[in-house]
Amino acid sequence: MKKIVTLVSIVLISLTAKAQDSSQGLKGAWFATSQFGYQQTKNEGNKNTNLSVIPVVGTFVTPSVAVGAGVGYINIKADTDAGTAAKTDLIVVQPLIRKYWNVAGSLYVFGQAAIPVITGKEKESELKVNQVGLSVSGGLDYFVTKNFSVEFSYDLANFTSTTLKAKDGEKTTVTNFGLAHVANVDPFYNTALAGSNPNLTSPVSVGFKFIF
Repeated sequence: MKKIVTLVSIVLISLTAKAQDSSQGLKGAWFATSQFGYQQTKNEGNKNTNLSVIPVVGTFVTPSVAVGAGVGYINIKADTDAGTAAKTDLIVVQPLIRKYWNVAGSLYVFGQAAIPVITGKEKESELKVNQVGLSVSGGLDYFVTKNFSVEFSYDLANFTSTTLKAKDGEKTTVTNFGLAHVANVDPFYNTALAGSNPNLTSPVSVGFKFIF
């Protein structure tokens, strides 16, 4: 009888501990990822590229909500048959918050809100670029193991305010709002950065996430 009681007690303790772990989810866990985006357009000898690499570190404050921040690099380049027309190097700082929902098994969907702050210079004309924005995106996150996942995200809506200051001191401010990364291109903005489109970041990003 004592053996049966002991065995039942062990099973109950194990089930209780498992339930507590399940209810906690990822709360308290830290994660590290790197968002990578690439966009290229070609037209009659002209090639425009937009490359972004943004490492992100964060923590889960609840079982399904995470907060973090990214610090990274963006390169925008315009090449023509005559050579480089524009080359823009930018630094981005991006605090963010995410909400996760489990779809099935190891597959999750997430919604993300971020406030990217971007600053840098177009080197050919010495044009200074500063941008503050609000970006809402959605994505898929697949956990290959409990400590490693692959994620894919796409811009759903974004608002940006960009200040362009020319070498001679003239300043232009461009305000832009877009859904699904679609918006009207301001002529000055497009010409100054050689056709980089109104958003400095690319609409699609792929990343690998480590949980620890």
